[in-house]
Amino acid sequence: MNLPNLLTLSRVPLMFIVVGLMYADFLWAATAAFWLFIIAALTDWLDGKLARERGEVSAFGRFMDAVIDKVLVIGIMIALVNGDYFMGHNITAIVLLLCILCREFAISGLRMAAAVKGQVVEADAGGKVKTFMQLNAIGWLMGSRMLEHDYPEIYGGGDGRNWVIGVRLVGIALFVLSAILTITSGISYFRRHGGVLFT
Repeated sequence: MNLPNLLTLSRVPLMFIVVGLMYADFLWAATAAFWLFIIAALTDWLDGKLARERGEVSAFGRFMDAVIDKVLVIGIMIALVNGDYFMGHNITAIVLLLCILCREFAISGLRMAAAVKGQVVEADAGGKVKTFMQLNAIGWLMGSRMLEHDYPEIYGGGDGRNWVIGVRLVGIALFVLSAILTITSGISYFRRHGGVLFT
């Protein structure tokens, strides 16, 4: 259990705390949820950086990093859909989330099949861009709720209200884009690594 792997594993309890705060109704809960999510997202960058600098890159770290990214993202996305962050478009949001879930389970299965044969399917550029877009979508959506609940002077009405709605619309657009990238990157994974299922 080196520091990079501990940072990776820390995203699991952080996800539970963030989701709990998303459902809390006390003042500054939305702000705390937003900034804790930012910290969790930054550990995704920091653990890899530290592992490379300290020469502590391992098969466990590469595998768990990919799995725990999915746990963090999907856990919070479920809370977003259930928490009505999509301006009434919840059916569309849940359909996109189900597409994301199907892809993530399929790629996890592919990784496990590869692991049985001593291979590691690492995240490629498409997978990393997909994760980056998912984290951005979550950040913008959570940020709009933070502004709406904890900064009434911004959300109070008129131009301020339109500004907050604009932040949420950016988050929704990024969520749709991240779903498209999730599906296309999944297809790319199977094209390059699907052979492990049949050999």
